[in-house]
Amino acid sequence: MVAFLRRSLVRPLSSACLALVLCISLTACSGASALSGNYVDDTVSVATSLLSTIAISQDDPGRKEAETQAGSLIKDYVARYRPRRDVNGLASFTTMQTALNSLAAYYTAYANRPLPDALRARLEKELKMAESGAARGA
Repeated sequence: MVAFLRRSLVRPLSSACLALVLCISLTACSGASALSGNYVDDTVSVATSLLSTIAISQDDPGRKEAETQAGSLIKDYVARYRPRRDVNGLASFTTMQTALNSLAAYYTAYANRPLPDALRARLEKELKMAESGAARGA
């Protein structure tokens, strides 16, 4: 009886576990990230992308999609660089993180409202500072 239970339960369970592990692994590997892994290049790229996103007018039909992509890019960037001690102590990263947190919070809380001019100006300033700081190595 034990042998029968082992054959009937263990094999399907181990096959299901293997399938689950493969599925998770392949899903994680197939996610094409816009980030290269190079801090300077990624910071410049993300800052440029976000600057173009916040410049989109409220009545542009592609604005919602651009904001959704910006939110995803913010999450990817922070997930990649916040745990890295060699990066997260840099002034450019701190400035970038401040801008990213502000923008992500605004998109989450006020998704249907236009970005206020004061916030837009501050974000432009912070993103450009982070971009130039990363390029300098600061």
